Amino acid sequence: MAKKLYVGNLSYDTTEAQIRELFAQVGEITEINMITDRDTGRPKGFAFVQMATDEAAQDAIRRFNGHSIDNRALTVNEARPREERSTSGGFGRNKRF
Repeated sequence: MAKKLYVGNLSYDTTEAQIRELFAQVGEITEINMITDRDTGRPKGFAFVQMATDEAAQDAIRRFNGHSIDNRALTVNEARPREERSTSGGFGRNKRF
C-alpha cells in the first residue's frame, strides 16, 4: 500500500529531480508534490513524496531523516492527513456571539 511522506526543511534551490533521485534509492516513488507559493510560484521548503510500499516509506524515514541536501538537514516523516479548513467567516469578517 502506498504511503505518503512529508519532507521538510528543503532549500528553496532543491529540485524535484534531486528528491526523486534520493528517494528512488529505497523504492518506487508513485508521486512527488513540491509545495509552492500560489502567488509567487516559489518553493515553500517542503514536499510530499508518496512511496509505493510501506516498507519503502519506513526505509526512507530511517535513511533520510536528518540527511543533508543543499546544506540542509531534511525532516522526513509520515505525512498527517490534511485538516479540513473552516469555510465560515472570511476576509475580515468577525462573528460576534
